[in-house]
Amino acid sequence: MKIAIACDHGGLNLKNKIIAHVKGAGHEVTDFGTTTTDSCDYPDFALPAAEAVANGKCDRGIVVCSTGIGVSIVANKVPGVRCAHCHDSYCAEFTRLHNDSNVLALGEKVVGEGYALKIVDTFLNTEFEGGRHQRRVDKITEIEKKYSK
Repeated sequence: MKIAIACDHGGLNLKNKIIAHVKGAGHEVTDFGTTTTDSCDYPDFALPAAEAVANGKCDRGIVVCSTGIGVSIVANKVPGVRCAHCHDSYCAEFTRLHNDSNVLALGEKVVGEGYALKIVDTFLNTEFEGGRHQRRVDKITEIEKKYSK
């Protein structure tokens, strides 16, 4: 699977751990930055990662900042992206099963590294259930179309 990943300065350490972990699991990673702890603006990095998922260059995405909130807001502005801000593996599982989320947002200062990697594994290894959930995802897509003019 091709994974887009991005962070700001507040998520750099966790992003680097996730990259090593995801590559170790056999996935291909496209790193959209940042690569330093110098203060920067999370939209500059989360946006191109989300766009890579929306346009099909990457299968899924992971965006990280201090809390996960800012990067999730940015990612969800991109039509075709369903970004879930998760603090636990239960939410990561069900956002894939029921929402077909394609981008995961994490907060480096909110979730410990070990648990964050478990959340990532759950997110990447859980498939969408479809069925009645597809109808709901389709409604989300219609909302995007309505407001993405």
